[in-house]
Parts: sequence; C-alpha cells; structure tokens
Amino acid sequence: MSSRKAVKPRNAREGASRSARERAQPQSRLAGAIRQAMDALYWLCAFVAGLALVAIVIVVPWGVFTRYVLHSAASWPEPMAILLGVVLTFFGAAMGVRSGQHMRVTVLRDVLPRGPQLAVDLLAEALLALVALFMVVWGTRLVEATWHQVIAEFPALSVGITYLPIPIGGAITLFFIAESLTIGRPPQEADWRASAPD
Repeated sequence: MSSRKAVKPRNAREGASRSARERAQPQSRLAGAIRQAMDALYWLCAFVAGLALVAIVIVVPWGVFTRYVLHSAASWPEPMAILLGVVLTFFGAAMGVRSGQHMRVTVLRDVLPRGPQLAVDLLAEALLALVALFMVVWGTRLVEATWHQVIAEFPALSVGITYLPIPIGGAITLFFIAESLTIGRPPQEADWRASAPD
C-alpha cells in the first residue's frame, strides 16, 4: 500500500502559482455550474418560443381557412395567435439578450477606444437591466390586476395568465444579464462583425 507524498514547490513562484490555481478551482466550478444553469434556461426559452411559433403557424392558416373556405370564421384563432405572439416575443427577447443577437446600433461605439467601449457596453447592460426590472415589477402588477378577468373567446383562461410572459421574460433577462456581467457571455456566441468583410 503506497502513500501519496505531498510534492513541495521548487521555489516561491511555483508555490504562489499553485495556490492561485487551487483558489481558482472553486470559482471555476461555480462559474461552470452557473453556465450550465443558464444554458438550460436558454434552451427552455428556445423550446417555449419555438412551440409558440409552431402553434402560430398552425392557428393563423386555420383562421384564414375557416373564414375564406368554409365561410364560417372561427372566433378563437386571432386572439390565440396574439397570446402566442406575447409568449414568443418575451421568451425570444430573453434568448436574444443572452446570445447578443438582439437589435443594437454600434456605429459610434465601434469607433471608440477599448476603454470607452467597455464603459458603453456596461451602460447598455445597465439600461437593459432597468428595462427587464420594469418588466418584472409592472408586469407582475399587471398580472395581479387582471387575474380575475377572463377572455371572451376563452372563458376558462384568466387574462392575468396571458400576461405572465412579461414578468417571467423580464426575470429571465435579468438572469442572463447577471451571467454576462459576472462570468461573461457564452463562449459559443459569435459576433457578426468579426466575420463581416472590411
């Protein structure tokens, strides 16, 4: 039975480097766990938004078919498509924030030196976080105010439930912004400017 002996560092620099690596290991594990959780949340958003998009593609043609072919327009496809559009918009927007594919104008930012660019990026993230916080706070109030109202075409469905994507999407966006500020954006993100022709 062999016992493992502790290897002593050859010099002070090696010892300092090893201790720094040991201190960084728990931080890297935490960062990895955060990244995995945010990846799972991202793909959950993709699933929900994708499902809403598929449903819209089915519902809208059905409404057109009943109106112009059967000459007996169904009353539910249009409001259903609107409700699904709300789901698609707010979950899809959260995905766009994490992947960096949301709409942005970076002409002025790109001509700045590196330091001011970082300051502009930080300001943009802060403003985006304010918008997301607004969605959470006022979206929640909207849900509470309309919880006991019903939609004429769907009497069993509360209006408040249909507004839930607003605060949920805002909260998810806040999570993604926090991830970006603490451990950086996902490594698979590709900036279109890097591959754009000069």
